[in-house]
Amino acid sequence: MDELKSIMEKFADSGWELIAAPARAWLEGRGSREALASAIRQADRECGSCGCELDPLYKKALELI
Repeated sequence: MDELKSIMEKFADSGWELIAAPARAWLEGRGSREALASAIRQADRECGSCGCELDPLYKKALELI
Protein backbone atom coordinates (compact mmCIF):
# COMPACT_ATOMS: atom_id res chain seq x y z
CA MET A 1 0.00 0.00 0.00
CA ASP A 2 2.90 2.37 0.66
CA GLU A 3 4.15 1.87 -2.88
CA LEU A 4 0.71 2.68 -4.31
CA LYS A 5 0.43 5.76 -2.09
CA SER A 6 3.84 6.94 -3.27
CA ILE A 7 2.82 6.50 -6.91
CA MET A 8 -0.47 8.35 -6.33
CA GLU A 9 1.42 11.21 -4.72
CA LYS A 10 3.63 11.48 -7.81
CA PHE A 11 0.56 11.45 -10.04
CA ALA A 12 -1.14 14.08 -7.86
CA ASP A 13 1.92 16.32 -8.06
CA SER A 14 2.42 15.79 -11.79
CA GLY A 15 0.43 18.82 -12.88
CA TRP A 16 -1.36 16.70 -15.49
CA GLU A 17 -5.01 16.89 -14.45
CA LEU A 18 -5.88 13.68 -16.27
CA ILE A 19 -4.15 11.71 -13.53
CA ALA A 20 -3.60 14.38 -10.87
CA ALA A 21 -7.28 14.90 -10.04
CA PRO A 22 -8.20 11.20 -9.67
CA ALA A 23 -4.99 10.55 -7.72
CA ARG A 24 -5.76 13.41 -5.32
CA ALA A 25 -9.30 12.11 -4.88
CA TRP A 26 -7.97 8.62 -4.11
CA LEU A 27 -5.45 10.00 -1.62
CA GLU A 28 -8.25 11.93 0.10
CA GLY A 29 -10.41 8.81 0.28
CA ARG A 30 -13.12 10.11 -2.01
CA GLY A 31 -12.20 8.66 -5.38
CA SER A 32 -13.38 5.40 -6.88
CA ARG A 33 -11.00 2.66 -7.87
CA GLU A 34 -12.70 2.41 -11.27
CA ALA A 35 -12.30 6.12 -12.05
CA LEU A 36 -8.66 6.00 -10.98
CA ALA A 37 -7.92 2.91 -13.08
CA SER A 38 -9.66 4.45 -16.09
CA ALA A 39 -7.61 7.65 -15.81
CA ILE A 40 -4.37 5.71 -15.42
CA ARG A 41 -5.15 3.55 -18.47
CA GLN A 42 -5.88 6.67 -20.52
CA ALA A 43 -2.65 8.33 -19.33
CA ASP A 44 -0.73 5.20 -20.26
CA ARG A 45 -2.28 5.23 -23.75
CA GLU A 46 -1.58 8.93 -24.28
CA CYS A 47 1.84 9.21 -22.70
CA GLY A 48 3.01 5.79 -21.53
CA SER A 49 6.04 5.68 -23.79
CA CYS A 50 7.28 9.27 -23.81
CA GLY A 51 10.25 8.45 -21.58
CA CYS A 52 9.24 10.44 -18.52
CA GLU A 53 9.49 9.11 -14.97
CA LEU A 54 5.74 8.39 -14.89
CA ASP A 55 5.75 5.89 -17.77
CA PRO A 56 6.58 2.76 -15.72
CA LEU A 57 4.34 3.93 -12.88
CA TYR A 58 1.14 3.65 -14.91
CA LYS A 59 1.44 -0.12 -15.28
CA LYS A 60 2.69 -0.60 -11.73
CA ALA A 61 -0.22 1.42 -10.32
CA LEU A 62 -2.70 -0.68 -12.29
CA GLU A 63 -1.15 -3.84 -10.83
CA LEU A 64 -1.47 -2.46 -7.30
CA ILE A 65 -5.01 -1.08 -7.32
